[in-house]
Amino acid sequence: MGKILLVILAIILMIFIVCAAVTTIAKFQFAQRVAEEVDQFYKGIEDAQGTVQRSDLEKLPPAVQKWLLHSQVVGKERVIAARTKQEIRLRLKADQPWMKGEVEQYFRMAEPGFIWHADIQMAPLLHISGRDKYVDGHGKMLIKALSLVTVADGQGKEIDQGSLLRYLAEMMWSPAAALNDYIQWRELSDTSAEATMSYEGVTASGIFTFNEQGEVLSFEAERYGEFDGEYRLETWACTIQEHQEFKGMIVPSQGDLIWKLDSGDFHWYHFKVKELEYNKPFRYQ
Repeated sequence: MGKILLVILAIILMIFIVCAAVTTIAKFQFAQRVAEEVDQFYKGIEDAQGTVQRSDLEKLPPAVQKWLLHSQVVGKERVIAARTKQEIRLRLKADQPWMKGEVEQYFRMAEPGFIWHADIQMAPLLHISGRDKYVDGHGKMLIKALSLVTVADGQGKEIDQGSLLRYLAEMMWSPAAALNDYIQWRELSDTSAEATMSYEGVTASGIFTFNEQGEVLSFEAERYGEFDGEYRLETWACTIQEHQEFKGMIVPSQGDLIWKLDSGDFHWYHFKVKELEYNKPFRYQ
């Protein structure tokens, strides 16, 4: 009986080792594919052209001007690219536990786009690999459990609209991007302004709210999301909790993403910025 038990334990251990090896290889391959996408994403990107001048801000609503001044963009090199590392927590439903993860994200500004790569821990020894991107006006999301099983592979007009709005909201990490021609601003009050972004045939708007010092408090928009197996427009918001200086720029460092639904606010994503760098158009090694 003892020998049989040892054989069973050995088989279980072998299966565990094989599964761990397979998922480790799959995770590496997923990361390599994302790395290749980032290299292509930054291929041929031009160098920064000059610095941001105080006069560049004059066409913007007063609240947006105050934001850019507080962020300390004036006198700084124009930003053509940015990259960040973050710690995140997320959940897919309100009754589900939070999952922790680590994120690398890459941005470009002249031709707006981003690539987001996440490694999320579902449970001990279980992970999710995620890649979300917005390139050439189109969004594509790929989520794989254990880096093997496709959980989501989304694209289409709803994803395009949502990805554009995400880029618009995350402009708060590169405030000088507010000066780009593909964004139009409309004054709403002393502490708020509407930003409308149009690119590659897709247009969407969102509202930035600031405090008296010029710090971003929130961004809110009507965004497509998937609920109960279908896409529909709902109110989507990013609320900011803390700000921090990175490489001479004062930007949001912690915040939450919230779906404001009829059933109540669904807090589903929290981010904490660990690193943020500008004009380094290449991936982390």
